[in-house]
Amino acid sequence: MKTLLRTLASLLLLAGLAALATVVWARHTGGFSARTTPSFLETALARYARSLAIPASAKSLPNPIVDSPQVQHEAMAHYADHCASCHANDGSGDTMYGNGLYPKPPDLRLAATQNLSDGELFFIIQNGVRLTGMPAFGAPNDEGSESWKLVRFLRHLPKITPTEVEEMNGMNPKSPDELQEEKQEQEFLNGSPAAR
Repeated sequence: MKTLLRTLASLLLLAGLAALATVVWARHTGGFSARTTPSFLETALARYARSLAIPASAKSLPNPIVDSPQVQHEAMAHYADHCASCHANDGSGDTMYGNGLYPKPPDLRLAATQNLSDGELFFIIQNGVRLTGMPAFGAPNDEGSESWKLVRFLRHLPKITPTEVEEMNGMNPKSPDELQEEKQEQEFLNGSPAAR
């Protein structure tokens, strides 16, 4: 019993020292800024934690949505409206919001995402990922048809064309300033005097 208690005390002491060393290291190297690039170890640990968080039953789920041009177009519009502000229209994650997050949104076109099963991608979209900027988009008792369509679109991202990216620009949410400008343009075209 004494050996077990000593072992536990030693492990707790080591964990505490490791945490303290991490804090000292982070403060010395620039703090816990969201601007820094995650280390290889941070990335590996985050991916491992994400993998542990996805139930085995979800990993093997097949996509019930049959792929088609209609499904791709619907998913593209949904992605442009809900996902592109962080993940970018092309899936690169290179956006104002994406660059400000820590960890950064993954490049959805790369193997780290594309090698996930359809069930894993669906689970992430529906349930989000804790301690990241990825929110849960599924509602309780939601069968997730929109999320399954998004999985189909994510599979298309490595082959997305510049024409498709340009089309998505028109589907992205507009800022209040852009909406006001559009309103003024429409009023001008309808014969109203231009705002000064």
